[in-house]
Amino acid sequence: AEVTVTDLQELQELLVVNIENNKHLVTGSVRAKVLKWGEDVSEFQPPPDYILMADCIYYEESLEPLLKTLKDLTGPDTCVLCCYEQRTMGKNPEIERKYFELLQMDFELERIPLDQHDEEYRSEDIHIVNIHRKR
Repeated sequence: AEVTVTDLQELQELLVVNIENNKHLVTGSVRAKVLKWGEDVSEFQPPPDYILMADCIYYEESLEPLLKTLKDLTGPDTCVLCCYEQRTMGKNPEIERKYFELLQMDFELERIPLDQHDEEYRSEDIHIVNIHRKR
């Protein structure tokens, strides 16, 4: 696979270190790039086949920029796998609810049952959702 890992500018050095530390596991290519939610994604086109999201649902101000980026990045055949830890403290349940409510305006969701998660990493508070653009 040709993989692009993304984060903010201040975390690019850490991404490069992680790529270097794991290059013995890579059979394709991996590169690190800056991706700021809500901003232009033209350099990431054409749409990728897969987008893997991990712990991206955490504060309310990020929801709309995140959703804009998902809409801009995905094509009709892009598969988005979203993994997140369900948090029950503070505003977290409300933020999670709002995210999935907004997401369903443009995307279809399929929650992956816990018994289909990797046995070693499975946990009641870890959720995986398969997301596709609505047709």
